Amino acid sequence: MAAKKIIAICQSGGEFVTSNEDGSLSYTGGNAYAVDIDENTKVDAFKQELTDTFKFNVDGMTIKYFLPGNKKTLITVSKDKDLQRMVKFFKDSEQVEVFVVAEGVVAPNVSNMPASRSSRTTMSETALSPAPPVDLTSPDNQLLVDAPMDTTPLDIFPSSNDDKHCRAATQWENIITGVDQRFSSFTEFREALHKYSIAHGFTYKYKKNDSHRVTVKCKSEGCPWRIYASRLATTQLICIKKMNKNHTCEGASVKAGYRATRGWVGNIIKEKLKFSPNYKPKDIATDIKREYGIQLNYSQAWRAKEIAREQLQGSYTEAYSHLPSFCEKIMETNPGSLATFATKEDSSFHRLFVSFHASIYGFQQGCRPLLFLDSTVLYAKYQGTLLAAVGADGNDGVFVVAFAVVDEETDDNWHWFLSELKSAISTSRPITFVSAFQNGINESLCDIFSKDCYHGYCLRNLGEKLYKDLHGRFSHEARRLLIQDLYAAAYAPKLEDFERCVENIKAISPDAYSWVVLSEPDHWANACFGGARYDHMTTNFGQLFRDWVSDVSEFPITQMVDALRGRMMELNYTRRVDSSQWLTRLTPSMEEKLQNETSKAISLQVLHSHRSTFEVCGEAVDIVDIDNWDCSCKTWQLNGLPCCHAIAVLKCLGRNPYDYCSRYFTTESYRLTYSESINPIPLLEKPVKAEVDMEIMVSPPPTKRPPGRPKMKQPDAVDILKRQLQCSKCKGLGHNKKTCEKVNKIDGSDPLLLTGMVVAEEPEVTA
Repeated sequence: MAAKKIIAICQSGGEFVTSNEDGSLSYTGGNAYAVDIDENTKVDAFKQELTDTFKFNVDGMTIKYFLPGNKKTLITVSKDKDLQRMVKFFKDSEQVEVFVVAEGVVAPNVSNMPASRSSRTTMSETALSPAPPVDLTSPDNQLLVDAPMDTTPLDIFPSSNDDKHCRAATQWENIITGVDQRFSSFTEFREALHKYSIAHGFTYKYKKNDSHRVTVKCKSEGCPWRIYASRLATTQLICIKKMNKNHTCEGASVKAGYRATRGWVGNIIKEKLKFSPNYKPKDIATDIKREYGIQLNYSQAWRAKEIAREQLQGSYTEAYSHLPSFCEKIMETNPGSLATFATKEDSSFHRLFVSFHASIYGFQQGCRPLLFLDSTVLYAKYQGTLLAAVGADGNDGVFVVAFAVVDEETDDNWHWFLSELKSAISTSRPITFVSAFQNGINESLCDIFSKDCYHGYCLRNLGEKLYKDLHGRFSHEARRLLIQDLYAAAYAPKLEDFERCVENIKAISPDAYSWVVLSEPDHWANACFGGARYDHMTTNFGQLFRDWVSDVSEFPITQMVDALRGRMMELNYTRRVDSSQWLTRLTPSMEEKLQNETSKAISLQVLHSHRSTFEVCGEAVDIVDIDNWDCSCKTWQLNGLPCCHAIAVLKCLGRNPYDYCSRYFTTESYRLTYSESINPIPLLEKPVKAEVDMEIMVSPPPTKRPPGRPKMKQPDAVDILKRQLQCSKCKGLGHNKKTCEKVNKIDGSDPLLLTGMVVAEEPEVTA
């Protein structure tokens, strides 16, 4: 079906006018043309059509539009995804207003953001009303107070030399009008005073600054400008009682620079941060300098972003205090869910476990008994680690069963997490767990699930351990071959194949062979493993959930959990709707696998042996037992789907291969997996003091995030082996021809060099 088209009303040559009532923008004057666009329209093609229409240079063209129902915000279209998003926003309205600005023409009150990313520019600062009040009693908002300890010197360029600074002055020059002007709080008054000083280019200092009155004077010696505000009797309003508007400093204070708090900068950028969570500190510094003439370094911009984030998302400290009521809300809105938390003796946070009813029911009714255990480090203010148990649905999709936030990853926290998991998913089915090579997890599984589980080691984690243990003892090539043989041994379906791969390891190194034997192959080798892993050998299966956690890991704890809940809720709904359209008996991915095996079965010859046993001849001879769902190739047992040998037998018997597939791969089971919904959780209101006294108080954990950027995850050892440099001359690994020592010592005509042979014992070789 063709993509739906909408009409873009393209306007240029006019100007934006700001309303004095609500700060909304309107566009007047200029010319307008109509252009048809759809989701397949490319930005370059769209710009080229506008170029022909308005006679603009493509390189100097900027395209902007208003969000639906929002006349204060202009969005910049700079790439194809931006244009597609705009079409989706207006697909129900049939048309969209587009504003085309040529290079050198700046719309009033519109910030020019870098063209390399989709930009959101808010006009909230154009209004002359002061910013909303901020609760200064919260310990997380203390940086908003204009005290010396909370201010950071920021450089400013003289307004006469900075057009953008002039624009800021136009916005805020009348934000303070004079005597009798009222504010709802001293916070509002201080923020307005900051903006007023920037607009008029002077520095000020406090003579009095407390909860009852504020007296401020110009910092320049001898300048008469001053202002006095205090609380109106019997009210909470703050009123300006006295003000001398005259300055005699003549801008001397501007050249000396002034001080602006990180809290003030955070208040400026929070609207942009709301719609661009990945707003980088370097971009913040660039935009603040361009728009307000203030120079920030990276550290100042980063701290301002942290303050803005807390203003938008709430206090990290308060989030922990909300945990008792938050857990109650989860179980109240999602009956059958399990949400528990624990604190230490000093009431500091210890751990939180969450499993929604929809996840519990979906795992029990539709998912195969297979769970992947994994952990992810959090980079929030108080750090922590997220532990997760992730299942696999019938279409090999990620299905989140339960997760927990703990203060640190320890054996004790894993034991607690698995205990809570056992109580949530109580089932009589033996469950196969796949996790990293950790003794703590292995012992906890044996203790909690006893004989009702199998523990498979993550093959990638096992390969990393082998690589590290053998590091420095073998060449890169030898280690690469050892890892390859380890993987081949793990995937080998038959015991004889496994033993052959292990013998290959022994031929390279007896020590490596001993390491493999002692690594408990019954936990990681298909030929020795007692459980059903369905050919899933690593914990990387849960990558989707790890990506979700990475996106929200810096949120306060309750917001982070709710954000994960929202993504799970959306994914459940999407998959439930998609599966309602499926017409096949198996899920799409399993249907494809079965068809591939069916095509292989055509060329096979079937011989009846005894009762339900058959001999199937192809490239090799395999024995199939139909009644016991068994084939000597072991593929049927490992994957849960009939192999080509079994399908050949079933076709000869006139039976339907679909009757011999695991029930977990059917569309019916898939729909059961997503039949229950995850419900929204209402926003938590700040409890009154009487309620707080009755609740269990939870304080943040004592560990805070260390300063500086978080360390990037190191690449996996197996990947390192795959990316090793290889010299084009000597064929050795780990270097190139420019750094090859043998090339520097040996003539290029040497036959040993040309054949890639290396003489290790001889100190030097002559041509």
